[in-house]
Amino acid sequence: MTTVVVTKKAGFACIAADTLATYGDMRESADLIANSDKLVRLGDSWLAPTGPASAQLVLRHFIASYEELPVLEDIDGIFDFLTQFQRALRDEYFVQGREDSGDDFESMRMELLVASPGGIFGAYPQRSVQEFTRFYAFGSGAEYAMGAMQASWETAVSAEELARIGVETAAKFDVGSGLPLSLRTIPQRGTAAEPQLFAHRFDADAGVDRRREFPPLGASVKGLQRGQDS
Repeated sequence: MTTVVVTKKAGFACIAADTLATYGDMRESADLIANSDKLVRLGDSWLAPTGPASAQLVLRHFIASYEELPVLEDIDGIFDFLTQFQRALRDEYFVQGREDSGDDFESMRMELLVASPGGIFGAYPQRSVQEFTRFYAFGSGAEYAMGAMQASWETAVSAEELARIGVETAAKFDVGSGLPLSLRTIPQRGTAAEPQLFAHRFDADAGVDRRREFPPLGASVKGLQRGQDS
């Protein structure tokens, strides 16, 4: 169980996730688990899976097999990536691809949110892909996150603030989600923020850990739009 969100506002996209892991009735928080960050990088894009705890490991291992990384900046590009990923899930990672006897296609057994310079997207277990205009959430706390982001859309000054509100609200009410959260921001192509893409790539390549504690909801968010992943 988890909560992952994507947002887009003021020339930036943001992707965020809680850091709680659960094992049966046991809650494993970020102060106990070193690899609690649920976000996975693929070139200029970031992905946030839901599903089994091994989803991040499988994604990272699969992405590492590429000699030339795919570009996830539109629905067709993401679908192509998912088609290759599904083949690997079946043949290399031994995923049980059938969730229901009535399924038309094999399942990835996970959902994915994607934030890239081309926008924000969601992929479902049977590989359908949607592009979102403002925000979306997956996971056990998604309903709480969606409601909070809808209520805050007009007042939030940035994609980062909106994403933080979504995950923090989910963590407050959903037993399967917990803080601290991790997030990344990505400048969007075709906006005034596009020239900052180069700085974003350099910063991400430096391997900077962007997870941090955030101020309480309603606190000042001055200076949130800095043009780099956060």
